[in-house]
Amino acid sequence: MSTSVLTEVSGDVTTVTINRPESLNALNEETFQAIGAAFAEAAAHTRAVILTGSERAFSSGADLRGEAASSENIDLAGANRIIGKILDLPIPTIAAVSGPAAGIGCSLALACDYLVMSETSYLMLPFTKIGLMPDGGSTALVAASAGRHRALRLALTGEKLQAADALDWGLASEVVPAGNHLDRAGEVAAAFAQGPTRALAASKRAINRASLAEIDATFDREVEGQDALRTSKDFAEGVAAFLGKRAPGFTGE
Repeated sequence: MSTSVLTEVSGDVTTVTINRPESLNALNEETFQAIGAAFAEAAAHTRAVILTGSERAFSSGADLRGEAASSENIDLAGANRIIGKILDLPIPTIAAVSGPAAGIGCSLALACDYLVMSETSYLMLPFTKIGLMPDGGSTALVAASAGRHRALRLALTGEKLQAADALDWGLASEVVPAGNHLDRAGEVAAAFAQGPTRALAASKRAINRASLAEIDATFDREVEGQDALRTSKDFAEGVAAFLGKRAPGFTGE
């Protein structure tokens, strides 16, 4: 398995750690595929899985270093399939978030069944800052929990949503003191692992189908929209500005 993703099994719980601390756990194609493989292995052999990030972050989103539209780019349709499989996983999934959960990293966190946030962490959908739209299912995942106007606020402004506000909006399950997110996620996972696995699976499947009934159509819309936006001048400018650490000059083209 890729060193960009680490797995540890303790009893009936698997912990999956995104391990690219030099980039705040930014995601590329290799890392996304490794996450998918780790979750599939966890579902086959354990009864709960934790997803977290190494050191200071959960994930800063897609890796935009180098050629943003080629070598470091994520296959969005493939990433969506992995996020869909996380939603459908027959065991409980817990996200343990420190620092940023941004971009498609935010989508990964929200796809989990239970989200534990450090009080100093935040969620962010910064896509419009580089001329793109939210993806990874986040246009549905945020709206399902927080409502349409709050989803639009996050998507259009790209602001940081601090942990306490994420809890208030219904996007987090609980907020814990800084540094305690992984310990608390472990407690939650251990409790789930001792529970009635079939009943838990049936419960999450029913709730997800009720609240995310159109998730496949959401994935398709996001891929279509993102494919079109990736050819825009605003996207090229947004990435150049991001890499150059300057304000973008968007023209609407």
